[in-house]
Amino acid sequence: MASNPRNALTGADAMVRMLEAHGVQHIFGLCGDTTLPLYDALYRLDHGISHVLTRDERSAAYMADGYARVTGRPGICEGPSGGGATYILPGLVEANESSIPILSITSDVSTRAKGHYPLTELDQEGLMRPLTKFNQVIQHADQVPDAVRTAFRKMTTGRPGTAHLGFPIDVQRGNANPDDIWSDPAHATFPAFPSGPDATAIDACLAALLSARFPLIICGGGVVLARGENELKALVEALDIAVATTISGQGSLPETHPNCIGVVGSNGGVPETREVVEQADLVLFAGCRAGSVTTELWRYPAKGTRILHIDSDPEVIGASYKTEVAVVSDARLALAALNAALATRNVSRSFSGAAAIADPKARKWKKFHALAESLNAPILPERTIATLRRILDDDAIVVGDPGTPCPYISAYYELNASGRRLFSNRAHGALGYALSAAVGAAVGAPGHKVVSLMGDGSFGFTCGELETVTRLGLPVTFIVFSNSSYGWIKAGQKSAFGERYYSVDFDRTDHRAVAEAFGVTAFRADDPEALEATLRKAVEHPGPALVDVISQPLQDARAPVSEWIA
Repeated sequence: MASNPRNALTGADAMVRMLEAHGVQHIFGLCGDTTLPLYDALYRLDHGISHVLTRDERSAAYMADGYARVTGRPGICEGPSGGGATYILPGLVEANESSIPILSITSDVSTRAKGHYPLTELDQEGLMRPLTKFNQVIQHADQVPDAVRTAFRKMTTGRPGTAHLGFPIDVQRGNANPDDIWSDPAHATFPAFPSGPDATAIDACLAALLSARFPLIICGGGVVLARGENELKALVEALDIAVATTISGQGSLPETHPNCIGVVGSNGGVPETREVVEQADLVLFAGCRAGSVTTELWRYPAKGTRILHIDSDPEVIGASYKTEVAVVSDARLALAALNAALATRNVSRSFSGAAAIADPKARKWKKFHALAESLNAPILPERTIATLRRILDDDAIVVGDPGTPCPYISAYYELNASGRRLFSNRAHGALGYALSAAVGAAVGAPGHKVVSLMGDGSFGFTCGELETVTRLGLPVTFIVFSNSSYGWIKAGQKSAFGERYYSVDFDRTDHRAVAEAFGVTAFRADDPEALEATLRKAVEHPGPALVDVISQPLQDARAPVSEWIA
């Protein structure tokens, strides 16, 4: 190929310049043959972007996810053609369903080699189509700037989601137009250009809310994504309304707030929180899809309960419940509009929400503390969660895998502050998320303590990223609930299949030894009385640390999961 003129821009150069124009500071990814021109452009150009080399493409996407959740900026991940593109999928679909904007750039074989059986040939566009909000395999270097702009626009507007750009190697080497390098600064963060509510819908929503006997607001992830925490707090305190959250909605209101009962639903909810949902004669879903977990298979609230629904995505409204008033809007703007409308009315209504939930809330915590104070061995998960809550500052970021840790942190890691302080992968629940997402969170929020909680099954998925953590020197604390099984499935076999345990147990791993082999300072915790001292050492360690907690098996525990409690 002839050398380019000094001012010319290759397709790979254009990609780097477009990412720079959109304010990208970090890329998570893994190298491959077809990505060589892009890596060379990252090496040659002065751009201020840091590349984090991962050990698995799944991890790159999970890191981008965690990064986006704590920064409010789109996460960027990249990987090579063929297997790399298939490995990156789990993180993309998880983020897309969780309304988290991630851009995945996967290199590809030459456009001219398609159909001639080159190594790693794959229909990337067909593969990514059902998993992303925007998807394009770029066919010419001149298309790179427009494709990147479109990806950022699609990712950050409306309901945020993921984007995929296939980047063939000959496109990376082709010539692009330097004059096309520009961006809209609004798309560097999300949600961009949030849409406000219809005034008539706001009036109808407020009128319905004020007509209720005992309303309950159930907040989903949309409130935190929209940064509507202050608007929610103002409405709640003006009318003394009870509030519950989904797992993704944790942080919408501090869980220590007297009006907040905490997480409801089949994962993280308990009988006492269900009582509150059953008492409500009207439920306002705010930034919440009212899915199967939140509603315990659409039983709580019961069909026939009056429903109001605020969401930026009109397709979720009315999908599962007959809705009395629909407000299609960004959650923050809708809550602000409700407050503004309330201020124009002479309303002295109080729903006594704090008083109504005080008793069930006290009973919930009484049961928890009885378990959290247990000195039984193996160590009860409740004791581990209570100990972490005492140790960690309110601004710590806690990332949980969907297995053993999720119901415990959702129900019992009581948040004293609003905002994104705790999260898990709640859309598809793939194991191996928490270790990698915590890396992304630590890169994105360097001033915060980041703690990653996982079961030992999850540890086996992504433990190779401990090398990444050590290489970067990130002070992440990893907690492994070690019980030598895929505990969630084993608990299900106990509750619904007569304890017919089949193919769910594996041999115990010395997680401390594994972590130390990667250069991570590690501890083993098997004595309940020594647990707090061990966890403190790990949390206060200036570099990465891991604690292997020998934990009560999940099938023997009293996890806050409705199908097991029954």
